[in-house]
Amino acid sequence: MKLKNKVAIVTGATSGMGKAIAQAFHKEGAKLIVSGRNVERGEALAQELSGSVFVSGDVSRPDYNRELVDTAIKSFGKLDIISLNAGVLGLGNVVDLPIESWQKTMDTNLGSIFYLSKYALPELQKTSGDILINASIAAFKSFPNHPAYCASKAASVALMKQLAVEYAPKVRVNAICPGPVDTPLIWDSAKAFPNPEQAVEGAKNATLLNRLGTPEDIAKLALFLVSDDASWITGTAMTIDGGILNA
Repeated sequence: MKLKNKVAIVTGATSGMGKAIAQAFHKEGAKLIVSGRNVERGEALAQELSGSVFVSGDVSRPDYNRELVDTAIKSFGKLDIISLNAGVLGLGNVVDLPIESWQKTMDTNLGSIFYLSKYALPELQKTSGDILINASIAAFKSFPNHPAYCASKAASVALMKQLAVEYAPKVRVNAICPGPVDTPLIWDSAKAFPNPEQAVEGAKNATLLNRLGTPEDIAKLALFLVSDDASWITGTAMTIDGGILNA
């Protein structure tokens, strides 16, 4: 088992990629703190992944991130991995996007990485742990009506690289940058275009592999990057996009 006796916090764990990552980590032996805003889905996930602890809350709040770390230490005595997956879109062009929506997107997508890393790093240094950030190809390729999302994802990759430099060699820090993945978020994102169904179909057809990614595709890469198989990888933003950036 690749993560036997490891303790991981997984944010955004109640749906999509975060849920698949939590399931993959659990299958490989990790003890989990799972985070999300939807209490019903979170409690169901914790029951599914026996021995896991669900902590409901909003990752854009600094105190909630501190609570996640405190819960991991109180529940399992240590912390080895943080996997950051929570994200929102903040749709609208720069002129029309409400300032509140910009701030919420930046706090959720970028601020949460800073907050959880801030409180987790003292524990991760003790265990030579891992930080894994779920970014996006939006860090490298821009899309109409996604200014806050694109900015937050580009910044998250920059923050990942800085953390990797600052905390080596004790802590490895990497990012995964998914392309179009079949989750609720892609359908929400498609609302920024005149024909959402056509936008999703176009994204699928634009990949070299001619399909959308699945949450399980992303989870396999996430598992690799926090396992000993990737012990010489840090400071890397790894795209997983069906080849769409090369199409």
